[in-house]
Amino acid sequence: MKFTILASGSKGNCTVIQTSESLLTVDCGATKRLIKQGFLSLGAEPSMCDGLFLTHSHIDHIKSVRLFKGVKTYATFDVLDRHADVEIVPYEPIHLKDVTITPLALSHDSPDTVGYVFEADGEKLVMVTDTGYVSTTNRAYIRNADYYIFESNHDVDMLMKTNRPMHLKYRILGDNGHLCNEDCASVLCDVIGDKTKQIFLAHLSEEANTRELAYRALTKEMGRRNLPMHHLRIEALAQFETVHGGNHD
Repeated sequence: MKFTILASGSKGNCTVIQTSESLLTVDCGATKRLIKQGFLSLGAEPSMCDGLFLTHSHIDHIKSVRLFKGVKTYATFDVLDRHADVEIVPYEPIHLKDVTITPLALSHDSPDTVGYVFEADGEKLVMVTDTGYVSTTNRAYIRNADYYIFESNHDVDMLMKTNRPMHLKYRILGDNGHLCNEDCASVLCDVIGDKTKQIFLAHLSEEANTRELAYRALTKEMGRRNLPMHHLRIEALAQFETVHGGNHD
């Protein structure tokens, strides 16, 4: 399994997953130009996808859905001017060619937000963003994955010092908001295992976080728990930075 993160953050999100037999996309909230260029770099185009998997209805996750016309869309909601082709149900696995996809119910202020677990080629990829907390149920599903794309949205001190309205700050901090760096680090340290190879810290706030702070929070917590780090690839993602993960060798 290999994947390419084309965008991650409040200005757009899109990840392309490639397995032995399948080409999948998770979210399409980046610009059409960026997505087209990303696919071109992979020798593909959006219309070639076997499935478009959406996490929730916020515009930074669905903005370019029309670019995927004709591609089967999997979602918990109707997408802009069309119905979802497959209405997914949390924890009910979807079998698509050589991939098993398990949707996870997340806690966010968009109804029926989901994350995903992708299993193919003997590997597991966990994608969890846009959630205020990670439930005990979800921890069982995401334990000891090979790859994680996981929300580390904000540094609490930086968030509180922004000029955002207080109601927005409390919304972000709440159970239906976003994971802060420390909560992300705590959850990841609870679930990573001996199979884990790569961790990508995602959906970082450009105003209330830095890549260095997100990275430091995770590595500090791993050190506190005496978890080995030397074998891990850990990266904090910028908003518009193409990053390749999985077996891209």
